[in-house]
Amino acid sequence: MTVNISLPEGQNLIRKLAAKSDVLVENYKVGGMKKYGLDYENLKSDFPDLIYCSITGFGQTGPKSHRPGYDFMIQAMGGIMSVTGEPDGSPMKVGVGIADVMCGMYAAISILAAIRHREQGGKGQHIDLALLDSQAAWLINSGLNYLTSRQDQHRMGNAHPNVVPYQVYQTSDSFFVLAIGNDTQFRKFCEFAEAPEMADDLRFKTNADRVRNRDVLAELINDLTKRNTKKYWLQELEKLQVPCGPVNTIKEVFDDPQIQHREMEITMPHHISGNGQVSLIGSPIKMTETPVSYRNAPPTLGQHTDVILEELLGISETERIDLAEKGVI
Repeated sequence: MTVNISLPEGQNLIRKLAAKSDVLVENYKVGGMKKYGLDYENLKSDFPDLIYCSITGFGQTGPKSHRPGYDFMIQAMGGIMSVTGEPDGSPMKVGVGIADVMCGMYAAISILAAIRHREQGGKGQHIDLALLDSQAAWLINSGLNYLTSRQDQHRMGNAHPNVVPYQVYQTSDSFFVLAIGNDTQFRKFCEFAEAPEMADDLRFKTNADRVRNRDVLAELINDLTKRNTKKYWLQELEKLQVPCGPVNTIKEVFDDPQIQHREMEITMPHHISGNGQVSLIGSPIKMTETPVSYRNAPPTLGQHTDVILEELLGISETERIDLAEKGVI
């Protein structure tokens, strides 16, 4: 639905909806909701059970809290760009808006935790989430590598800082990924690649050895993998349970029989589509007792305004027409 919260009538509609809601999520700049009387402090006394989640670039506190935040700049400020890209290239952002997405994931987890707290006898609460905080949190092994060693990680292309061989390798016709996670898998690969001596080479015998000598090993493996096609390596290494995979395009992802079997592409009725159907990405969540159900396609702006106001708040058609004429909805 659409509501003009700059008008008193719009603010009143939001308060009425808050009275019937479990969760309110907002992503205005810090202080943006306060000028409309819709910030957490203004709502919590009337709605003590409301879970109020604020998502901003830098959080509600701190020296940068006043600044707006966008995915690209957060990827840059949050360190992920410094470790993404080729060693001699420029810093590179991730190909999707991952800082936004991950902050949304943390928001979902936080909201579920707050609901659980309330169910156990607690009250509602304010959740303060920052894009920059969540970006720092999912630096994961790169972040912990720094915190434990105080050594900055630099761009390594497709290589892994702690596991070798774990990167893209060239074949006679394309590229593929090797993701060898232990010494047994490395030995299997060496034997299949007709280079069994590499598994016993003191430079490569353990993962720690391979990490220290990654550049030499990468060159040797590339020399081996360039002798055969991508299809050859993928088919044969899979039989040996040596982790590997193709570098798929987006089209190839959705053409993958595993993705299709898992119903990661779905279709739903939608009135704006020429054929009455719209293709969407399915949910990755598979639950035995409460499987995901798809009830509504993504709505158009304001598509359900009348339904929400009538069914949830009991606002009549006459009142809705009046609100529309005033520019409230």
